Amino acid sequence: LFVLSVGIIPVYAQATCGDLPTHAQLQAALNSAVSSEASGLNLQMWATIVDRSGIVCAVAFSGTNRAAQWPGSRVISAQKANTANSFNLDSTAASGAATNGLALSTANLYTAVQPGGSLFGLQESNPVNPAVAYAGAAASFGTVNDPMVTQRVGGVNVFGGGLALYGSGKVVQGGLGVSGDTSCADHMIAWRVRNLLDKDHLLGVTGVSGDANRPDNIVYDIENPGNARAIAPASAGGFGHPTCLNTADPSTLPAVKN
Repeated sequence: LFVLSVGIIPVYAQATCGDLPTHAQLQAALNSAVSSEASGLNLQMWATIVDRSGIVCAVAFSGTNRAAQWPGSRVISAQKANTANSFNLDSTAASGAATNGLALSTANLYTAVQPGGSLFGLQESNPVNPAVAYAGAAASFGTVNDPMVTQRVGGVNVFGGGLALYGSGKVVQGGLGVSGDTSCADHMIAWRVRNLLDKDHLLGVTGVSGDANRPDNIVYDIENPGNARAIAPASAGGFGHPTCLNTADPSTLPAVKN
C-alpha cells in the first residue's frame, strides 16, 4: 500500500507596493529626517514600510553602514510599521464608512495596553513571524534585497515610531515604522519621514491628539508616571505616552496635508 503525500503550498497575498515609496526614497527620507532631528540620543535609525496587507515593501537604515544602528531596531521598525497599518482607517470619503476614519500612531496605544488598560494584551495579539524576521544573510539587512521584503512579518509595538501612510484621498496605503533611538525621538523622526515621502494626507481624519493639524501626534499627558502604586499610567486623554530623554516639542512637527 502506497500513500501519496501531497504538500500544501502556501498562497501569499500579492504585495501592493506600487503606490508606496521605494527603498531609495525611504533611505533618503530617513537620512534627511535623522539629520534634522536633534531630540533623543542622536542615533542612527532603521525604517520599514509595509503595504495595506502587511507585506514588507522596503527596509532601510540611516548612516554609512548597518553597523551604525542598534541591530534589534530592524525588527522593531517592522513591528511598528505593521502596527500602524493594522490599527488605522481611511476617511469617510475614501471608504464610505459612517465615520471620518481614525488615525492612531503607535505612541497613541501606549497607555491603553498597560496592565489595567482597556487594550491590555494587544501587544501579544499579532506576533512577529520569526522565520521572516530573522531569515537571510545579515549583509542584506536594510538593502533593497532585505529578506523581509515581499513577506508578512507581523508584530505589534506600542511605543513611538509607527505611523500609517495616508495617500491622496486620505486612504491608508500601509504603515511606516522607525526605530533606533528613544521612543519619543523615533516618533519625531517617523513623522518627518512620512512628511518627506508625501504620505501624510490626513487633514480632516479623526485623531486623538487634539491637534487637527497633527491628528495622530504623540501625546504627553501621563499623570504621576513615577507612582509605583499605580496599576497603569494615568493618561488624561487615555492615549498618552511618557516623555523620554531630551524630549522635543511635538507641536513643532510639520502639519499634515489635505
